[in-house]
Amino acid sequence: MKRLHLVPILAALLPALAFPQAATAQDTGGTAASVIVPSRERPLATIRSEEQQARDWGLQADEWARYRELMQGPLGIYSPNLDPLTALGIEARSDEERRRYAELQVQAEARRVEKMLAYQRAYDAAWQRLAPGMQRVSLPGISPAASSASLAQSTGRTAVFVKDGCAACDQAVQRLQASGAEFDVYVVGSRADDAHIRDWAQRARIDPAKVRARQITLNHDDGHWLSLGLQGELPAVVRQVGGQWQRQP
Repeated sequence: MKRLHLVPILAALLPALAFPQAATAQDTGGTAASVIVPSRERPLATIRSEEQQARDWGLQADEWARYRELMQGPLGIYSPNLDPLTALGIEARSDEERRRYAELQVQAEARRVEKMLAYQRAYDAAWQRLAPGMQRVSLPGISPAASSASLAQSTGRTAVFVKDGCAACDQAVQRLQASGAEFDVYVVGSRADDAHIRDWAQRARIDPAKVRARQITLNHDDGHWLSLGLQGELPAVVRQVGGQWQRQP
């Protein structure tokens, strides 16, 4: 592969970039020479794009800017896939802010679930029409698309938060599975990688038949664990009690 020699180009740029605050410079003949200062204005297309993203989430421009700032700090490092409403809700500066983001998130989640269910119905109908005799899960383990059921949908069911490389997590899930309970697994740190969840489920000896029957669902955490604000290490077995998520013994 031909190598590009960039050093001379950088050297040529250094005089122009060394003092960007200067408006003019005097040459040897005493003539004022203009110095070109690189524009720091953001492209209009980028500004419009971010404005549209803010509107998509029901946010104002300053709220979107705060979300972007938060995700550049510790919150973004711990939970890089947090959506804007969860991030802003976790870092809310008042009860009023927290309530506003919670309501926006419920509305957004309701719309998302409605679309998902509509597509699922269309997918089921297409499968029955095009491949009625074929098994839907072709891999010997877990469905290629880990269940996208949301935490909000798991009311009345147990939710289990686990992470990879955690023997106690595997044991907790195996005990629940042996008991015959229906539960939803959320893998913390999966980084939206379906293969990661499939590999974990196989190592944890999750029964594929129970996954196909939705007795057990496999989900990316997507910041849910952090949003619950519960204390303690993983694994965490939680249920809704009186509208509040609580750890179970």
